[in-house]
Amino acid sequence: MTRPVERTGTFQLAGEAEGQALVFSQPLSFWGGVDAETGDITDHSHPGLGQNVAGRILVMPSGRGSSSSSSVLAEAIRRGTAPAGILLERPDPILAVGAIVAEFLYEIRMPLVVCDIAGIASGDGIMIGVGEDGAVTVRIQPAINPAAPRRQ
Repeated sequence: MTRPVERTGTFQLAGEAEGQALVFSQPLSFWGGVDAETGDITDHSHPGLGQNVAGRILVMPSGRGSSSSSSVLAEAIRRGTAPAGILLERPDPILAVGAIVAEFLYEIRMPLVVCDIAGIASGDGIMIGVGEDGAVTVRIQPAINPAAPRRQ
Protein backbone atom coordinates (compact mmCIF):
# COMPACT_ATOMS: atom_id res chain seq x y z
CA MET A 1 0.00 0.00 0.00
CA THR A 2 1.26 3.47 -0.84
CA ARG A 3 2.07 5.71 2.08
CA PRO A 4 -0.07 8.77 2.79
CA VAL A 5 1.29 12.17 1.74
CA GLU A 6 0.82 15.23 3.92
CA ARG A 7 0.65 18.77 2.61
CA THR A 8 0.13 22.15 4.13
CA GLY A 9 -1.93 24.95 2.68
CA THR A 10 -4.01 27.97 3.51
CA PHE A 11 -7.63 27.96 4.56
CA GLN A 12 -10.06 30.21 2.74
CA LEU A 13 -12.62 28.67 5.10
CA ALA A 14 -11.38 26.47 7.93
CA GLY A 15 -12.93 23.13 8.64
CA GLU A 16 -12.51 19.39 8.57
CA ALA A 17 -13.63 16.96 5.90
CA GLU A 18 -12.72 13.69 4.33
CA GLY A 19 -13.70 11.93 1.18
CA GLN A 20 -12.63 10.60 -2.15
CA ALA A 21 -10.92 13.05 -4.51
CA LEU A 22 -12.63 14.20 -7.69
CA VAL A 23 -9.85 15.88 -9.67
CA PHE A 24 -10.13 18.18 -12.68
CA SER A 25 -7.46 20.11 -14.57
CA GLN A 26 -10.12 22.62 -15.66
CA PRO A 27 -11.98 24.99 -13.34
CA LEU A 28 -15.66 24.30 -12.74
CA SER A 29 -18.40 26.90 -12.43
CA PHE A 30 -21.17 26.05 -10.00
CA TRP A 31 -23.49 28.50 -11.82
CA GLY A 32 -24.76 26.48 -14.77
CA GLY A 33 -22.18 23.78 -14.10
CA VAL A 34 -23.50 21.96 -11.03
CA ASP A 35 -27.09 21.03 -10.19
CA ALA A 36 -27.57 22.12 -6.56
CA GLU A 37 -30.41 19.61 -6.12
CA THR A 38 -28.32 16.57 -7.03
CA GLY A 39 -24.64 17.57 -7.08
CA ASP A 40 -24.37 16.41 -10.71
CA ILE A 41 -22.01 18.26 -13.04
CA THR A 42 -24.20 19.61 -15.85
CA ASP A 43 -21.72 21.77 -17.79
CA HIS A 44 -21.60 20.18 -21.27
CA SER A 45 -18.19 21.74 -21.96
CA HIS A 46 -16.58 20.32 -18.80
CA PRO A 47 -14.80 16.92 -18.77
CA GLY A 48 -16.64 16.04 -15.56
CA LEU A 49 -20.08 16.14 -17.19
CA GLY A 50 -22.34 13.59 -15.50
CA GLN A 51 -20.13 13.06 -12.45
CA ASN A 52 -21.34 13.97 -8.98
CA VAL A 53 -19.53 16.25 -6.51
CA ALA A 54 -21.62 15.40 -3.41
CA GLY A 55 -19.50 14.25 -0.51
CA ARG A 56 -16.30 14.24 -2.57
CA ILE A 57 -13.22 16.40 -2.12
CA LEU A 58 -13.27 18.53 -5.28
CA VAL A 59 -9.73 19.26 -6.51
CA MET A 60 -9.12 21.81 -9.29
CA PRO A 61 -6.95 24.81 -10.12
CA SER A 62 -9.65 27.35 -9.22
CA GLY A 63 -13.33 28.01 -9.58
CA ARG A 64 -14.71 29.59 -12.73
CA GLY A 65 -17.11 32.55 -12.40
CA SER A 66 -19.86 33.74 -12.43
CA SER A 67 -20.40 35.47 -9.12
CA SER A 68 -23.67 33.52 -8.92
CA SER A 69 -21.57 30.39 -8.32
CA SER A 70 -21.42 31.42 -4.67
CA SER A 71 -25.21 31.15 -4.30
CA VAL A 72 -25.31 27.76 -6.07
CA LEU A 73 -22.51 26.45 -3.82
CA ALA A 74 -24.28 27.75 -0.69
CA GLU A 75 -27.52 26.06 -1.77
CA ALA A 76 -25.71 22.78 -2.51
CA ILE A 77 -24.11 22.94 0.95
CA ARG A 78 -27.57 23.47 2.50
CA ARG A 79 -29.02 20.51 0.57
CA GLY A 80 -26.10 18.19 1.33
CA THR A 81 -25.17 17.87 -2.35
CA ALA A 82 -21.96 19.94 -2.22
CA PRO A 83 -18.44 18.60 -2.05
CA ALA A 84 -17.29 17.70 1.46
CA GLY A 85 -14.39 20.09 0.83
CA ILE A 86 -12.57 21.83 -2.00
CA LEU A 87 -8.82 21.99 -2.71
CA LEU A 88 -7.64 24.72 -5.10
CA GLU A 89 -4.27 25.82 -6.49
CA ARG A 90 -5.31 29.48 -6.34
CA PRO A 91 -7.61 31.38 -3.96
CA ASP A 92 -11.15 31.83 -5.27
CA PRO A 93 -13.19 34.61 -3.66
CA ILE A 94 -16.46 33.51 -5.29
CA LEU A 95 -16.33 29.98 -3.88
CA ALA A 96 -15.16 31.39 -0.54
CA VAL A 97 -18.25 33.64 -0.37
CA GLY A 98 -20.55 30.66 -1.02
CA ALA A 99 -18.90 28.58 1.70
CA ILE A 100 -18.87 31.47 4.19
CA VAL A 101 -22.54 32.30 3.54
CA ALA A 102 -23.52 28.64 4.06
CA GLU A 103 -21.65 28.57 7.35
CA PHE A 104 -23.29 31.81 8.48
CA LEU A 105 -26.85 31.01 7.35
CA TYR A 106 -27.01 27.24 7.84
CA GLU A 107 -24.18 26.57 10.30
CA ILE A 108 -22.72 24.04 7.87
CA ARG A 109 -19.00 24.29 7.26
CA MET A 110 -17.32 23.12 4.06
CA PRO A 111 -13.54 23.67 4.14
CA LEU A 112 -11.96 25.51 1.23
CA VAL A 113 -8.19 25.10 1.01
CA VAL A 114 -5.47 26.53 -1.23
CA CYS A 115 -2.56 24.10 -1.57
CA ASP A 116 -0.36 22.21 -4.01
CA ILE A 117 -2.69 19.80 -5.83
CA ALA A 118 -0.07 18.23 -8.10
CA GLY A 119 -0.16 14.44 -8.13
CA ILE A 120 -3.61 14.07 -6.57
CA ALA A 121 -5.76 11.65 -8.57
CA SER A 122 -9.48 11.02 -8.64
CA GLY A 123 -10.18 8.23 -6.17
CA ASP A 124 -7.41 9.18 -3.74
CA GLY A 125 -8.59 9.48 -0.15
CA ILE A 126 -8.30 13.04 1.16
CA MET A 127 -8.54 14.21 4.76
CA ILE A 128 -8.61 17.95 5.52
CA GLY A 129 -7.87 18.82 9.12
CA VAL A 130 -7.07 21.72 11.41
CA GLY A 131 -3.76 21.45 13.26
CA GLU A 132 -3.27 22.48 16.87
CA ASP A 133 -1.91 25.80 15.62
CA GLY A 134 -5.02 26.35 13.45
CA ALA A 135 -3.13 25.61 10.24
CA VAL A 136 -4.53 23.36 7.56
CA THR A 137 -3.33 19.81 7.11
CA VAL A 138 -4.15 17.83 4.00
CA ARG A 139 -3.53 14.09 4.08
CA ILE A 140 -3.66 12.21 0.78
CA GLN A 141 -3.97 8.44 0.70
CA PRO A 142 -3.27 7.39 -2.89
CA ALA A 143 -5.83 5.02 -4.39
CA ILE A 144 -4.86 1.37 -4.69
CA ASN A 145 -4.86 1.53 -8.50
CA PRO A 146 -1.65 3.41 -9.43
CA ALA A 147 -2.63 3.34 -13.11
CA ALA A 148 -5.59 5.69 -12.49
CA PRO A 149 -5.41 8.92 -14.49
CA ARG A 150 -3.99 11.80 -12.46
CA ARG A 151 -6.35 14.51 -13.77
CA GLN A 152 -9.38 14.76 -16.01
